Amino acid sequence: MVSNKGKSKRRKKITRKVSSGKIYVHATFNNTIVTVADSEGKVLCWSSPGTTGFKGSRKSTPFAASIAAKEAVKKARAHGMQEVRVYVKGPGAGKESAVRSIKTEGMMVKSILDLTPTPHNGCRPKKRRRV
Repeated sequence: MVSNKGKSKRRKKITRKVSSGKIYVHATFNNTIVTVADSEGKVLCWSSPGTTGFKGSRKSTPFAASIAAKEAVKKARAHGMQEVRVYVKGPGAGKESAVRSIKTEGMMVKSILDLTPTPHNGCRPKKRRRV
């Protein structure tokens, strides 16, 4: 009797070749998440300042967002991506710097859309911070 306890079957990771796609930059006050998807919206790869080595309050800086965007673009290049549409969302500081670093990495940016949700006098906002 042969046991399969130590052996586990691993599937081979399939890298899809995609020429154009979408990059979503979600910038919050504490973090910036950069997600790369194909034109249908299926996620290929992602990156954030936490995965690139930043901890704590340094994750919310524009520099950390640019490093995370460069890392995401590098992963997207492995999938063969050349041109992208950039979708930006959130109030964070890393919005502009992430888009700038996507351009400097050599990606052809077709369009930049800001999808930040703005209320049309909906819910009452949180009270103002007193520091």
